[in-house]
Amino acid sequence: MSAFLNAKQPWRLRSAYVNEKNRIMLKKNSNEKAITRKLIFIRHGKAEEQGPEINDFERSLTSKGKQHSRIMARILKSKEKDPGTIITSPAFRALETALIFCREYDISPDSIKISSELYSGLEPGEFIPFLRKQDDNEHTLTFFGHNPLITEMAAFFASDEPEVLPKTGIFCVSFEAARWSEIEPESGKTEFFLIPKSLL
Repeated sequence: MSAFLNAKQPWRLRSAYVNEKNRIMLKKNSNEKAITRKLIFIRHGKAEEQGPEINDFERSLTSKGKQHSRIMARILKSKEKDPGTIITSPAFRALETALIFCREYDISPDSIKISSELYSGLEPGEFIPFLRKQDDNEHTLTFFGHNPLITEMAAFFASDEPEVLPKTGIFCVSFEAARWSEIEPESGKTEFFLIPKSLL
């Protein structure tokens, strides 16, 4: 296990961020059938360094970052035919990465959802409420963001904690649930963890 995850271990203690009300909230309606739902977490590609002329928000992907993003998008498409709803941080490097993946899937950029929370940060106690706001008609959600948050979210929902997501790393977990509101921490089954270093 990485030093990063060891340092962030408190989110693994459910009592620190999920109370009994959240865990029991919204019991499954007897008429609703559980379906496979997936969360895909993608860290942005390699970006230019921050400097006097470029603030963190405006950092763009490097040529290598764009190239790796295109390759990883093709690899993801070979595993997942539909990435569902695309939700990204508004920071340039995350949005650029999301756009590259959308082009590979022939998804209109207009359908991308921008979430400032994926840049400004969410606390572990906010992950479940954030997920519950998503459309139940969408069975897959794909998030583009930054470390440490994107790794923290993946680890929060996965039953087996992943290592730190590298740049353009992709982590997918699945659940059997009728609604997003039924998903609990540490309940996701890992479908795949794609690491550029081992694939490129």
